Amino acid sequence: MTGNPTGVAMPADTSNVSPSRTALAVRHLDFEDLGLLEPLLTGRGYLTHYLDVATQPVDIALIRSAELVVVLGGPVGANDAGRYPFLADELLALRARLADGSPTLGICLGAQLLARALGAQVTPCAAREIGYAPVELTLEGTASPLRHLAGVPVLHWHNDMFGIPENAQVLAGTPACPHQAFALGTQVLGLQFHLETPAQDIERWLVGHAETLAAADIHPAELRRAAFEAAPELHTRAVATVTEWLTAAGC
Repeated sequence: MTGNPTGVAMPADTSNVSPSRTALAVRHLDFEDLGLLEPLLTGRGYLTHYLDVATQPVDIALIRSAELVVVLGGPVGANDAGRYPFLADELLALRARLADGSPTLGICLGAQLLARALGAQVTPCAAREIGYAPVELTLEGTASPLRHLAGVPVLHWHNDMFGIPENAQVLAGTPACPHQAFALGTQVLGLQFHLETPAQDIERWLVGHAETLAAADIHPAELRRAAFEAAPELHTRAVATVTEWLTAAGC
């Protein structure tokens, strides 16, 4: 048999591609980084840069001009600009970028900030979600790049949920959080869950968020085990999902 029997879209061999475009990762916490996505972007000809908005000035022009922006997660709330003023500057920058229709991916807090920048609200979920579990795809989700994630456990680590911006589609949900993913055309994708974190990085999360785990009465061993059990399928399908979205977005 030739070809790919799994049906999962795999990235092309781009080992000879030299970086010619900029992918900007807006980061809120050092260990919540691009993870699996960084080598994927490098392979597609992107030079990746991090903007650590908690410690660096939020450069509206930089966020607006990058060929691709990925807004990453973090432990602060999307409504917490009164406590963390950099969030207000970040929202201004994202509104300017989204008004241009430029390709933008948001993950967890990043998706919530995209939703707020697009005029939607961010509110508490019915219950906190921490751990690995699949999302249920909507009809629109099954026709989107998220189809690769059907039945695959992904990492959840959040208390809040974004509303759905005007003209956007809901792609996935869970009982506690019915808004797990949204798309606005082909250029904007928001994911409440994490698909970017490789299993080998989970220890940084377990240490960095130790107080949260203790408060939720979750033993680190439970998440550590789930991360490595999910990894073989999740890593492949996460790359396939983001690869398809990038291609559709012209990236």
